Amino acid sequence: MQFSSIEGEHRYAALVRAAPRAVVGLDFDGTLAPIVEDPTQARIHPDAADVLVDLAREVAAIAVITGRPARQALDLGGLEEVGDAVQAAGRELFLFGQYGNERWSSSHRRIVGPRPPRGLATFERDLPRALRQADAVDAYVEDKGLAVAVHTRRLPDPRGAFDRLLPVLRDLADRNGLVTEPGRNVVEVRSPGSDKGQVVEKLAHDLDARGFLFAGDDLGDLDAFEAVAELEKRDVATLRVCSASAEESALQPLADVVVDGPEGVLGLLCRFRDDIRAAAAES
Repeated sequence: MQFSSIEGEHRYAALVRAAPRAVVGLDFDGTLAPIVEDPTQARIHPDAADVLVDLAREVAAIAVITGRPARQALDLGGLEEVGDAVQAAGRELFLFGQYGNERWSSSHRRIVGPRPPRGLATFERDLPRALRQADAVDAYVEDKGLAVAVHTRRLPDPRGAFDRLLPVLRDLADRNGLVTEPGRNVVEVRSPGSDKGQVVEKLAHDLDARGFLFAGDDLGDLDAFEAVAELEKRDVATLRVCSASAEESALQPLADVVVDGPEGVLGLLCRFRDDIRAAAAES
């Protein structure tokens, strides 16, 4: 765990003081779950469930905010069971899937979401031609229902294929009224109108949060980082945590704390929990 500056240390201390009214927001892939070649095989870190349940007792709420479909995140993360334990502790676990288009919580167990966006079917019809144009026909295409993700991780030159694909998919998405969300060797195409930053804003408003920690790992989390920075301007105690990797570094210059992947994220959350308890014992 490495603070980016003395200001980062001060922000952390302020968040500890604000903990009873703080929200902890967490990305899924690369933050709670290690990145794997096959996204359908991703699993939450084995220690994550216990850490989240224990931390939930000290804060206002915990939210997982992911680009994955909500049902997939619930199953891969065992988050329904985590939600049961968090609910028993008198707290709430929120899950926002597909960048906030889908919502689930431990108190309202039904996934709520919209219909697939207009233009997605046409995009999917034209996608094979776009893959040929970018010389990436073997890219893995993941149908998320409300979005399509094109992964280059399995290709011989993942970064080169990503760089070729991004402008091609962006053009095809624009023509169909969709937006692109680049990540770690993946380009997601979805409907506009919701992003992780808007989820952060809504949670902070709805829960009257006086503190907000967000941890993420790639470009899809930039909106959340920016929203957290805006909360700080409104006297909310904030902390931006980068789950670092060799593949993606966009968040590191913006982070208050940089940690080493999911293992580092959980280490930070454990320290946060312990520091909250120590502060409460001293008061």
